Amino acid sequence: MRRIKVTEVSSDTNIGGAGKCLLTLLENINRGEFDVDVILPENSLLKPEIERLGVKVTEVSGIADKSLDFKAVNELARIFKKEKPDIVHTHASMSARIAAKKARCKVVYTRHSVFPPSKKISRGIGKLINGAVNNHYADAIIAVADAAKENLTDTGVSAGKISVILNGVDGLAPVSSDEKRMIRERFNLSDGAKAVSIVARLEEVKGHKYFIEAADILFRRGVNAKFYIAGTGSCEENLKKRVRALNRQEQIIFTGFLRDVEHLMAITDVQVNASYGTEATSLALLEGMSLGIPAVVSDFGGNPGVIKDGVNGFVVPKCDAKSLADKIELLLRDADTYAEMSDGAKKVFRREFTASVMTRRTEEVYRSLIQG
Repeated sequence: MRRIKVTEVSSDTNIGGAGKCLLTLLENINRGEFDVDVILPENSLLKPEIERLGVKVTEVSGIADKSLDFKAVNELARIFKKEKPDIVHTHASMSARIAAKKARCKVVYTRHSVFPPSKKISRGIGKLINGAVNNHYADAIIAVADAAKENLTDTGVSAGKISVILNGVDGLAPVSSDEKRMIRERFNLSDGAKAVSIVARLEEVKGHKYFIEAADILFRRGVNAKFYIAGTGSCEENLKKRVRALNRQEQIIFTGFLRDVEHLMAITDVQVNASYGTEATSLALLEGMSLGIPAVVSDFGGNPGVIKDGVNGFVVPKCDAKSLADKIELLLRDADTYAEMSDGAKKVFRREFTASVMTRRTEEVYRSLIQG
C-alpha cells in the first residue's frame, strides 16, 4: 500500500510551542503509513532537531516568522508540483496554503494560538472575507484548543472544517531522590521549602506580574516557598525591577532560559499559568501534569481545557493575584487536596495529552482527507 505523502511547513525560526508540537508529531507519526518531509525558513533552529529524526528538510527564503510572502508562494508551489505531496500541513504559513492550492494538494492548517480576534475580521464584511479566504485555503483545520476553534469561528471560518486536537507531549521521567536533592541544591531550595514555577515567555500578556504579586501575598502570609520564573522576553528587566522593589530577590528567582527545564519540573510542587492575552495549550503544563504536578491557571484561552478546576488543579479569574495566591496556598498547605490534585493530573495527562493521543488524532485528519 502506498504511503500518504505529507509535507509539513513551519515559518518558525526559533523553537516555540508550535515547533515543539511539530517535533512531537514527527517523533511519533507512523512512518509505515506516512512519508513525511518538512519545509522551514533558512537557518531555523528546528532544522537540526528535525534532521536528527531522519526527516528531510528543505529551506525556503521569505517565510521566516511571517505568514504571507508572495515571492515565497511561487517557490513553494514549484516545490509542491515537483514533490507531489498528497497533503501539505501548514503551521502559520498562508504562503504555503496558497501554494499548495496552486499545486492541487490537500491542505491542513493548524491554529496554534489563542488571542481575541480584531473587530476588523470578526464583524460584517471583514468577517465574511476572512471566512471565505480561510475556508478556501484549507481542506481541514486543526485547532489546538476549544478557545482556538472559537477564535476561528468568530472570524467566519466554518466549524465543520475544524477538529480540536489538544497538544500532546512525551511525559517527563521522575528523578531519583539523590538527583532531586542535587537539583534542589542547584536551585537553592532548602529542605522543607516548596517550589512554585511559571514557565513562559516573559511578555506582558503571560501575566508574570500577577505571579509576582501572588508570591508577595503568600510570603506575607508566611508560606515557606520559592517562586521560579523560567524563560526570557521583553519584560524581563521590568519584572526584575518589580521584584527588587518588593525586596523579594531571594524568594522570587529568575532562572533565564533553561535547556533542561525538566530539572526545574522535577522539584516543582505547583505550576502556574497566568496568561491573559494569548494562550492555547501550554506544553509546560502538560509536562508538569505527567509528573503529577497540579497547576493554578487563569481562565483565559486554552487553560480551562487543560486544567479541570478541582480535578488536576484550579482555574482562577485572569489578572487576579489574590485568587491566584489563595489557590496556590491551598495546594501548598493542604496535603489531602494536593494528593487528590496530583493524582488527577496524572490521570488527565494519560487520558488526553500524551504525544500518542495527539499524533493518532492528527493521522486521522490526514487519513480522512485522502479517503474523502
